[in-house]
Amino acid sequence: MRVAILDPFSGIAGDMLLGALIQIGLDPNWLRELPGTLGIEQIGVEIREVIRGEIVCKKVDFDIPPQPHGRHIDDIRSLVAESGAPPSVRALADRTFTAIATAEGEIHGVPPEQVHLHEVGAVDAILDVVGVIWGFELLGVERIYCGAIALGDGTVKAEHGILPVPAPATLKLLEGHPVRPGPDGSGELVTPTGAALVRILSSGPAPTEFVPLRSGYGAGTKDFRGRANALRVILAEANSSDAAIEELVELVCDIDDMTPEYLAAVADRVRESGALDLTLLPVTMKRGRPGTRIEVLCRAADVTPLEELLLVETTTIGVRQRTVRRRALAREIVHLTVLGHDIAAKVVTLPTGRRRAKPEFADVQRVALATGRPLQDISSLAAIEAERHSNA
Repeated sequence: MRVAILDPFSGIAGDMLLGALIQIGLDPNWLRELPGTLGIEQIGVEIREVIRGEIVCKKVDFDIPPQPHGRHIDDIRSLVAESGAPPSVRALADRTFTAIATAEGEIHGVPPEQVHLHEVGAVDAILDVVGVIWGFELLGVERIYCGAIALGDGTVKAEHGILPVPAPATLKLLEGHPVRPGPDGSGELVTPTGAALVRILSSGPAPTEFVPLRSGYGAGTKDFRGRANALRVILAEANSSDAAIEELVELVCDIDDMTPEYLAAVADRVRESGALDLTLLPVTMKRGRPGTRIEVLCRAADVTPLEELLLVETTTIGVRQRTVRRRALAREIVHLTVLGHDIAAKVVTLPTGRRRAKPEFADVQRVALATGRPLQDISSLAAIEAERHSNA
């Protein structure tokens, strides 16, 4: 299984990730064309080699004319939704910006939809998020891991004034992930964009064994004397049986006084907010009352917001949690063409080495409506294409 291992020994930011991806094989011309692909015109992309601590790194800069200073989350969602990015990229980008808006909203006491994203809503941050997520997909990366992150020190000047490092929203985005302070005198080393990408993309610490294929360094803007201000990304092959074992958290609560419609709506919100899986089970409550058990599987970094969502949006008065281990099959999203339309399919690799594919129902339904063909016809055609791809 192809994986990427992030080594943020001097922090992490979106432009550092892009630079490292270029060094490990991402086509620089693709990145230069990305602004036009997203419908953002008159943006220049500069990719150059720089030295950081005697290491040759790639530095990515965007030349951006005057733009709206910041945007609301709905504006960013519309921009990403109308881009030419694949559905899987758009979905992860939406989750990334939603995580930032949620963190900012919690810090400032407002709903995510009302948060005006200043630095993160700028064009360069949008290009960073979409470019990184899409870049990993183009490189065939199936899973991403991230080590302990160096946070920096001191203070940083932001739209809301002087803030401690890491900035409050950045620290909230890193909840559940290993971090360490310093180095001394470094200032801010982790941006909200970098923290959000780690939160959404990282599957935790690197596997115990892996085979390095390539490594690359993305340069930070600051150039410190005597040490490299850079992010290292390692492209590697990992044993699927080792890399697929994850430590996750299961959240559980029991409810006997909500209607099915409201429970279904809450389940949708929890899934959209980062849950890896969610199950509704019938249970018998006190005095024989019929009830529903909600079981949510999530990563440690997502425990607090999902737990709070369950407490606020359901009638439960308590949420239990326990650590579980999950062995997940290696998987990838592929894009098929059926009757001239794009359909995403999930392809998993079984322990025997055989591959199995399943088309996404939402795409099957969309193509059925667009072509006037029955769902079963589109599903069958997609299954044939998926099987052909999985056996290729």
